[in-house]
Amino acid sequence: MLRWGMPALLAVVLGVVGGCGGADPATAPSPAATPITSTTTDETTPEPPDPHSGPAATSRPGTASTPVPEAAVPPTPATTPIPSPTPTPTPTPPRQARLAFTGDLLSHSSVFNRAEVYGGDELAYDYRPMFEPVAATLSGADLAICHLETPLSPDNQNLSGYPVFNAPGDLAVAIAEVGYDGCSTASNHSLDKGTAGIAATLDLLDQADLGHAGMARTFDEATTPTLYAVNGITIGHLSYTYGLNGFIRPADRPWVVNVISTQDILAEARAAIGAGADFVVLSIHWGTEYRTAPSAHQRALAEELLAGDEIDLIVGSHAHVIQPVDLVNGNYVIYGLGNFLSNQSPQSCRSCPPGSTDGVIVVVELSESESGRIQVEAIEAVPTWVDRRTFTIIDVVGALANDTHPDLTPQLEQSRDRTTTTLRSHGIDVKVVTRQ
Repeated sequence: MLRWGMPALLAVVLGVVGGCGGADPATAPSPAATPITSTTTDETTPEPPDPHSGPAATSRPGTASTPVPEAAVPPTPATTPIPSPTPTPTPTPPRQARLAFTGDLLSHSSVFNRAEVYGGDELAYDYRPMFEPVAATLSGADLAICHLETPLSPDNQNLSGYPVFNAPGDLAVAIAEVGYDGCSTASNHSLDKGTAGIAATLDLLDQADLGHAGMARTFDEATTPTLYAVNGITIGHLSYTYGLNGFIRPADRPWVVNVISTQDILAEARAAIGAGADFVVLSIHWGTEYRTAPSAHQRALAEELLAGDEIDLIVGSHAHVIQPVDLVNGNYVIYGLGNFLSNQSPQSCRSCPPGSTDGVIVVVELSESESGRIQVEAIEAVPTWVDRRTFTIIDVVGALANDTHPDLTPQLEQSRDRTTTTLRSHGIDVKVVTRQ
């Protein structure tokens, strides 16, 4: 996969106050993304004949160069040339790509404390063991996008969990190494550490060679679409949030975080299409926390955003529980992906339902139609569940099929059933699978 990334790359992003974190008991193989570079073809002019080389040879190949007397040359019979058969062109196979999306990465203090237990000389806070059961699914996608909900600390210092987050910067390394290619970053926690936190977070994602959309360090970065090149398909990625938990964007830099505006979203989508995007994905932080049913605002906004041809797929987050998949004006809406990694559960906060431990990897298969349009061919779901003893992200269907966690069978079965029922509740027959 090739990518226009941020400064080190070429792709950049053109943003109900809620808690979103929940109480914390501690405090209460896809190839690596490669920058796309433009190429040019050097045109050369044929060398003129050497004026000192004499006349061109007239003899046929393989004969002496001495001229043959005209009388000795036998007459050539008239012939009718036989046309060469026209070769049958080899049909170009349609372009295809597999995309993967996951929900909130919400590093509560209990989560980063566990990452410190896993840490060592290479990474002081090592999140990679938490992703181990699902890393093959993520790396197996042609493009895998995470939702990074919190700022990252540039030096693993001044860490904090709910309600004002600052996660270890080492998380960026794990995100890249387990198979992600980029992240959406616009959330209600984007400004938890101010504009300095935004700059630090994006710097760390750049260092890990990860794309990002939703936040920006400069105006130019904010107004340049994020693009990924995947198997000959250019994917545009946008990221917006409903709000910022009461934090205010600087008056002179409102572009530091994308806050939902239909006009702004559609304008950025058109800019992505103008820059070459064949397919545009909108990651959006919206909805009502802990409610599996999409809110009236979500449904109305989806209708508005998908009334035209600018957006091809909407992928939602923020509710901390799985929400349905639906078709709106012919385009898929994944209303909510749940928590992919967090400490939320009924044991950690009073308002957290059992479904707050559920997550999902939604796999979107793209294919090219006969007209050349890139469209969604199929959607699959890999249900996940966070084992809060170790904060391991479990592939639910795979674990049940292989009986790898017999002590967790009841919880995993309940999680699978919740996820499957909710995803299909709007009539879309999402195939629930394992990729272990």
